[in-house]
Amino acid sequence: MRLILALTAALFITSCGRSATRSETPMSHPNTPQHSPEALSLGRITPREPGVTLELLSTAIDIDGTIEPRYTAYGDNVSPPLRWTAVPGAGAYALILEDPDAPIEKPFVHWLIWNIPGDLTALPEGVPNNETPVTPQGAVQAKNDNGSFGYFGPRPPAGTGLHHYHIQIFALDGPLTLHGDADIRALVNAMQGRVLADSELIGTFEAPARQ
Repeated sequence: MRLILALTAALFITSCGRSATRSETPMSHPNTPQHSPEALSLGRITPREPGVTLELLSTAIDIDGTIEPRYTAYGDNVSPPLRWTAVPGAGAYALILEDPDAPIEKPFVHWLIWNIPGDLTALPEGVPNNETPVTPQGAVQAKNDNGSFGYFGPRPPAGTGLHHYHIQIFALDGPLTLHGDADIRALVNAMQGRVLADSELIGTFEAPARQ
């Protein structure tokens, strides 16, 4: 099992799952634009229960940190399998996937999904790309920055170097009253004061030499 936890240079987890030094997350590539401190969602929310452990894992990320092509928009463009440690008292989970290395003003949003039932500790590969997927039942997905509901895999433009994809998970005290027309700002605002613990997993990908 290839676990990204072996990559201490790519995944920083403290006791509550946050990055130990957020300003040092992998955003130093020469082609990486400098974003504001609020660029990534994980840095905009303070967990309500400091010290609660939450760890996020995926077999879709190789031992060197590279996301397998199958899970990119250059491949099959299916969402990766994910699993995490259970958080006591969690009533729901939310996931946000952002690329801060995208050559645009703000990070590119690849995935917004929330109201994942609190008794789940995993998502299977290939969550359906619609607002209310059958699996996981009760979850809600919004549109990504490509304009479609659900997951849109990495597709960094050629010549923009290595991109870092931040999969951020939030354990919530209960479901959110948001519909699929919400954007990332609405989701982050709705989670304020509701987060018990959070964590992130960082995978990398670069545009293939031949497309």
